[in-house]
Amino acid sequence: MTEKTPADNFPAGYEPPKIWAWEKGNGGQFASINRPISGPTQDKELPVGKHPLQLYSLGTPNGVKVTIMLEELLAAGHTQAEYDAWMINIGKGDQFGSGFVDINPNSKIPALCDHAPKDGGKPLRVFESASILVYLAEKFGAFLPTDLRTRTETMNWLFWQMGSAPFLGGGFGHFYAYAPIKIKYAIDRYAMETKRQLDVLDRHLADNRYMAGDEYTIADMAIFPWYGTLALGQVYGDAGDFLEVKSYENLQRWTAEVFARPGVKRGRMVNRTSGEPSEQLHERHDASDFDTKTQDKIG
Repeated sequence: MTEKTPADNFPAGYEPPKIWAWEKGNGGQFASINRPISGPTQDKELPVGKHPLQLYSLGTPNGVKVTIMLEELLAAGHTQAEYDAWMINIGKGDQFGSGFVDINPNSKIPALCDHAPKDGGKPLRVFESASILVYLAEKFGAFLPTDLRTRTETMNWLFWQMGSAPFLGGGFGHFYAYAPIKIKYAIDRYAMETKRQLDVLDRHLADNRYMAGDEYTIADMAIFPWYGTLALGQVYGDAGDFLEVKSYENLQRWTAEVFARPGVKRGRMVNRTSGEPSEQLHERHDASDFDTKTQDKIG
């Protein structure tokens, strides 16, 4: 086996230093907001609307999980799930405002503040998308089965998504769509893992209508914004063709069924900043906003 030298590295001659140092101008779409430290960069209070549930988010796959959940709760008749959704523009660094950091010290969307928690105490912060989904499911007694086996299967797939999506988004999506240069090794590595995950889903959905069986749950809400959107060919440019997503027939069947749900359609619109203006509702404070305040109506 030929011994590798620094000249074989990329870029040629690169050797990891003894101690890593942050180079602020390292390129990439998110270089201006990425940093190796936490905490706020600015004093900025968060707005508070009229509903007990205050969501601070953006229409990314992780953010869409929660807006789908809230819209599904409302569609199921849980009127107390009414909410205000405020946009956190991560491209402008809103997630580093002091108010947002108070709710989520990790400075990632989505973050939720419940001003009417069940214990009757002070407002309660909830961060990490899976935590928010479980919190809302337990608060309203919906979309999280109570029997041991189905609940466990729901949680299995919910945490499968939390562990798997970083390989899809931060791995494949980053190197395929966002990195400043194309690196074959990185794209091949994460494309292989993404296709393995698609195959996991496709095989499971061959024998199951939804992720936990016959019942639609928070596991479906968590997985759809990542893998359903990929199956629809609506993320990372032409990645759907590159990964041959149409060949996963069971995943396509599940995606079409979930996508057709009214709660999913509305949830995908909230805090969205891309696509057709008629499908973008930058802030959501009332159900009527879907009819009167989408971007095609307010400009």
